[in-house]
Amino acid sequence: MNLNPKKPNILLIAADQQRYDCIGYAKQYPVQTPHIDKLAEKGAWFTNAYTPIPVCAPARQALLSGRRPETFGALWNYGAALEVSSLSPNEYTWVKDIKELGYRNSFIGKWSGHPKYGPAEYGFHQDITIKDYESFRGEKYPDLKYKAGWMGEVDPVPCEDNVSHWLAAQAIRQIKQYAQGDEPWHIRLDFSGPHLPCRPSKEFAELYKGEDITPWASFHEDFHNKPYIQKQQLYSWNIENYTWEDWRETVALYYATITEIDHAIGEVLHTLEETGQAGNTIVIYTADHGDMCGSHRMIDKHYVLYDDVVKVPLIIRWDGIVSPGMIMDEFVCHSLDIPPTLLEILGKKAPDFFSGRSLVPFLQERQVEDWRTEAVSTYNGQQFGLYTQRMIRNNDWKYIWNTTDIDELYDLNNDPHELYNIIGQERNQSLIQELRRKLYETLLEEGDGLVKSSWMQNQLLNNKKINTR
Repeated sequence: MNLNPKKPNILLIAADQQRYDCIGYAKQYPVQTPHIDKLAEKGAWFTNAYTPIPVCAPARQALLSGRRPETFGALWNYGAALEVSSLSPNEYTWVKDIKELGYRNSFIGKWSGHPKYGPAEYGFHQDITIKDYESFRGEKYPDLKYKAGWMGEVDPVPCEDNVSHWLAAQAIRQIKQYAQGDEPWHIRLDFSGPHLPCRPSKEFAELYKGEDITPWASFHEDFHNKPYIQKQQLYSWNIENYTWEDWRETVALYYATITEIDHAIGEVLHTLEETGQAGNTIVIYTADHGDMCGSHRMIDKHYVLYDDVVKVPLIIRWDGIVSPGMIMDEFVCHSLDIPPTLLEILGKKAPDFFSGRSLVPFLQERQVEDWRTEAVSTYNGQQFGLYTQRMIRNNDWKYIWNTTDIDELYDLNNDPHELYNIIGQERNQSLIQELRRKLYETLLEEGDGLVKSSWMQNQLLNNKKINTR
C-alpha cells in the first residue's frame, strides 16, 4: 500500500495510566487538554479503544511486538516480587521492520521493554529514558526530596524542569535534528505520567482545587457480590477508610498532571509545525491503560478489568489522509492494531502472528464487514499475588472470567459504571454462555495459553463454575 509517495514520519505518543474519560475531548470529566483536543479535532478519535492488558510493561511490549503479551510470557511488570518474562530482544518488533525501510528511530521516555536490554536492542537508533531525567534532576536539584508518597504532591521544580516538559524538550531537539535530513523518522515519546504518584508543577496544580472535584460516578462502591480481591485491595493499600475528602486532592493532582502533559505535547506539536514537518507526520496519541485513582474506591490498576483501567484514549492524525473530526466507534485494541496499521501504510506485509488488524480501512472511511464487535482484555497478577482474569465487552454487556473467584457480568446500558454484578441472574445464563464461547475463541486464536488447558476449557465452555453467593 502506498498512501503517500513520501514515507511519512511517525510520532507515537503514549501516556502512562491515562483514563479515557479524563481527556477534554471525551466530554466526561472537566480535565483541560486543549492540545490533545485539537489533535483529535484534526484527526480520528476512537471511542472504543481498549488495552490488551492494563499493566504497564506488558501493554507496552505488546505495542512493540503486535502480539498479546501472554504469547511471550509478559504476564505482569518485571521487577515485581515474582519474576516474569519480558519481550526478548531476539523477538520481532515492527520498529526493526521500519528500520530496514530507512527510518531513523528514537525512543524518549519511560522504557518498559525489558529490565536488562534497552531500546537499541529493539530497533531504536538512540534513546533517552527516565534514568537520564533522574540524572539531570539529581545534579540540578540534589537536595529536593518527595515527601507525600503514592497520593501525590506538587513538584517544586519549575515547569521546564519537570519530567513531562524535560521529555518533551528531548523530543523537540530530536525533531529539529531530523528536520535537517531527508530520512523518514519515528519518535516514540512515552510520558511517565499521569501514573501515580502524580507530581505536577505548581502552575498546573493551581488549575484544580480538591473541593471543586466531583466524585467519580463509581465512587460509592460497596463490593457486594464482587470478587473478594477487590475489597482486599483497599486494605492492601491502607485506604479502607478513605472518604471522597481524602481522595479529591489526589484526583486534582491527577487532573493537573494530565494538563501538564497536554501542555508539553503542545510544545512538541508546535515544533512539528515550525519545522514544516506536520503535513508529513502521522501523530498517534494513546496510553498503555487507565487508572482507578479513587474510582470504585480503589487505587492504581490491579486485579480489576473495569473500563476505568482497560479503556484508553486513541487519536490518529495524518493531515491530508485522515479527515478532520472523524469519530470511530468500532472496538479497537490499540497495542495490537497500531503495528499492522503502520506497516500497511508503509507498504510492508504484517507478520502472520500479529494479534491485531490494520485500521487503514477506517482511516480511509471504507466499510469493513467483518470487524470485531467486542474488546478482549486480560490480567494475570502483580505485587499482591497471582490472579487470572479475562474480559470480553461489547456495546451492551461486559463479562469477566475470574478463574479463582466469582465471575462478573455488567449490563452496560443500565449500569455503565459497573457497580452491580448480575452474574447469578438466571435469565442471563444463555448470554453468559455465548460471551464465554466468544471469549474462548478469541483467546485461543490470539495465542493465550490459559484457554489451551482442558481444565480451563471445562470451566469456561462447559459452565463448570459456581457463580452465586
